[in-house]
Amino acid sequence: MNTPSPFDGLVPLAHWGVLRARGADAARFLHGQLTNDMLQLGSSARLAAFCSAKGRMQASFVVWQGAPDEILLACHASVLPATLKRLSMFVLRAQCKLSDVSGEIALFGIAGASAAACLGDTSVWARRDHGTGTLIRLPDGAGQPRALFAASAAPIELPALSLDTWRWLEVQSGVPSIEAATVDQFVPQMLNLELIGGVDFQKGCYPGQEIVARSQYRGTLKRRMFLFDLDAPALPGQEIFHSADPGQPAGMVANAAPRPDGGSSVLAEVKLAALDTGALHLGGAGGALLRRTALPYAVPFEAAQAA
Repeated sequence: MNTPSPFDGLVPLAHWGVLRARGADAARFLHGQLTNDMLQLGSSARLAAFCSAKGRMQASFVVWQGAPDEILLACHASVLPATLKRLSMFVLRAQCKLSDVSGEIALFGIAGASAAACLGDTSVWARRDHGTGTLIRLPDGAGQPRALFAASAAPIELPALSLDTWRWLEVQSGVPSIEAATVDQFVPQMLNLELIGGVDFQKGCYPGQEIVARSQYRGTLKRRMFLFDLDAPALPGQEIFHSADPGQPAGMVANAAPRPDGGSSVLAEVKLAALDTGALHLGGAGGALLRRTALPYAVPFEAAQAA
């Protein structure tokens, strides 16, 4: 008898919500507000961030084309109301209406063999119609295929996946999301967003664009996001301290999830210099020890540190 995999199945993503931009100018409006190209979405989804004038991330999104005059943006539910309000301030005369459609479009996560069966031979960020909804291939987490399904109801009957397991796979994928506790804390590169396709440096202006570009081209980036395990609970926004300098934070947790075998896994932004020697601890010098593990993509921290 086969034992069901703990990483296989479907789960409603209650911690995420959906914004809709609709109108003749929807794509052009978002193109001028977000870090990625919104004019050439086509059949692919895309990562993007909405930044302040100082280049700090206010929200992060998975974005895809809905109807011809409609773009949908999935983000963490905790930042959705404030993001909708702030983006709406910039619409002005553009033919674009922004709205919260979380009650109309539900989001589901699908992982493991169930995701593989639904996705078939599709590349990461590929988008396609699936039944009455949209299926998007997400980057794998812990070697497990993952998909985002957006529709009014679950696609088909699949095994149940726990939300904690999905959140752990999110963390393992190395794709961060901005939550309420981390708004205004990070320039996109601090969370590796440009390494995973979330920043287009050729697209032109958007809020904070000059600062984001300066961080990229002047070698001023001294902080990066890494994946860590620890034997304690962790929360987004918690500060991280280095053993050699316990008086000031050396980093911050961006996203956290319970580890299946106990403790937590976190995506955390840290000073590159803090990786040389000593140890990193959660919440203070006496807090839980962070053990760095491998992200599913390379981070050029040695070159950035030398710059």
